[in-house]
Amino acid sequence: MYLAAYHFDGDPSELVAAYHRLMADFPEESILLHAAVRRADGLTVFDACPDIETFRAFSAGPEFRETLTAAGLPAPRIEPLGEVESSRVREVTI
Repeated sequence: MYLAAYHFDGDPSELVAAYHRLMADFPEESILLHAAVRRADGLTVFDACPDIETFRAFSAGPEFRETLTAAGLPAPRIEPLGEVESSRVREVTI
């Protein structure tokens, strides 16, 4: 599993609203590992793909950019992070 960070800069409230519009179209079973973090100057989304090849194809593909634009999100700064060695998640209601 390959993890990347997508940094969206701008008004956090506007970005969070657009992020929720974006995620409304993604089936839950398509998500491997995903977390959105509000920052003082934006939003960072940590998202995993099955492997680096899938990440490269997904993050550079025109469909990804079109989906972001349709939701109202700007083009992110994409930070490839690396292979996930381990993860632990306890389900909590947010």
